Amino acid sequence: MTSPDSDGDRLSPAQERVLRKVRRFAAFSGLIMLLGFIAVFGAIAYKLMGARKSAADISGTIQLPKGASVRSALVAGDLIAVTVERGGVVETRLFDLATRAPRGVLTFASEP
Repeated sequence: MTSPDSDGDRLSPAQERVLRKVRRFAAFSGLIMLLGFIAVFGAIAYKLMGARKSAADISGTIQLPKGASVRSALVAGDLIAVTVERGGVVETRLFDLATRAPRGVLTFASEP
């Protein structure tokens, strides 16, 4: 038996043109895919590096009411949420991260 390629190793000029076009298309497609991977991994790295702000970067003093004991504190976005207990009442006080100015108070109560 003979192989189908045994007719001749040479390609016709039309076949060579098609083969060159396919190779160029494959190279272009691979380049576009490589650039896409670089863009995706770059975006992931950018997000990870932007989220590296640690508690060590935040400093200052927040004034709380007299007799309040801090239960927890949390930094979320541009806010600092401090949950305090004062006189048996639990409340969350919100402060601006940059200026430490009060932004609001949430008081919690049980259902009647």
